[in-house]
Amino acid sequence: MTVTIYHNPDCGTSRNTLAIIRASGEDPVVIEYLKTPPSREKLLELIGAMGIAPRALLREKGTPYAELGLAAPKWNDDELIDFMLDHPILINRPIVETAKGTRLCRPSEAVLPLLDNPVREFVKEDGEKVAYPPA
Repeated sequence: MTVTIYHNPDCGTSRNTLAIIRASGEDPVVIEYLKTPPSREKLLELIGAMGIAPRALLREKGTPYAELGLAAPKWNDDELIDFMLDHPILINRPIVETAKGTRLCRPSEAVLPLLDNPVREFVKEDGEKVAYPPA
């Protein structure tokens, strides 16, 4: 299976995750999900593969989360999916799919266990050093 990243190039965590994937020798499929949002079926597949509830994938910062009132418990999973499809910025990122699993890679080093040949050391954009496996 190819490595696929649902990426936002304006997000530092997403950029770091993509850099880790590439530094590990992978040539991932990069889907800029704000330009090419996933279908309902694909979004449901990703959420199911991650084993999380749709609410756990919602991004609050820099999104219409508050103005849409999404903190309210009244919204069911289907309605939350509708909001994410209508406003893809609400989908937290980056999501990475590999043969080893699918996960929301926050922090970016969460991608390492998903890779066949993960880098042993990586320096993030902000200078933070990551070692794998952790000491």
